[in-house]
Amino acid sequence: MNQPSETFIAAIFALFERWGGDHYGEAVTQLNHALQTAHNARSAGEPDAIVAAALLHDIGHLLQEEGEDAAERGIDTMHQDLGAAWLAQGFGPEMTEPVRLHVEAKRYLATRTPGYVGGLSAASLESLQLQGGPMTGAEADVFATHPAFDAAVRLRLYDDQGKVDGAQIAPLSAYREQLLALAFRN
Repeated sequence: MNQPSETFIAAIFALFERWGGDHYGEAVTQLNHALQTAHNARSAGEPDAIVAAALLHDIGHLLQEEGEDAAERGIDTMHQDLGAAWLAQGFGPEMTEPVRLHVEAKRYLATRTPGYVGGLSAASLESLQLQGGPMTGAEADVFATHPAFDAAVRLRLYDDQGKVDGAQIAPLSAYREQLLALAFRN
């Protein structure tokens, strides 16, 4: 069942209020990473749905119950699936599919982009292994045919760039109206 948009956006903000200060192996907090990723997408001129996906791509980390050190303990929380399914209560597939596929996009880029793996943070390298490692050539060929492939790869690249300690970016409140405009109206 879809939630009324105001209530759903308030729930998103509450998650960031409660868990956004957590770290997950990176130098930045969950909230700062989300804001940097959204800033990168917005600066690149992405449509609102991709900017929102960039902002909320890791919301599954805030929803999972394994703890912020799950990867260090060898647990893949499947945050991309958890997050996309939860976001589908309030947003359409143009936003939720890139969220769901951003881990697959990392696996794809690890296979098809020379030097990509060498640029990943230590935490991303660790999670890459938990998430199945680089795709096989056949897996990459299939992934490249997905309708949301391009959006997922772009989101992944913004994600990889969103880990700069001390970056100056807009606050979460700067995205509220954009999220409300994208959310289902009930």
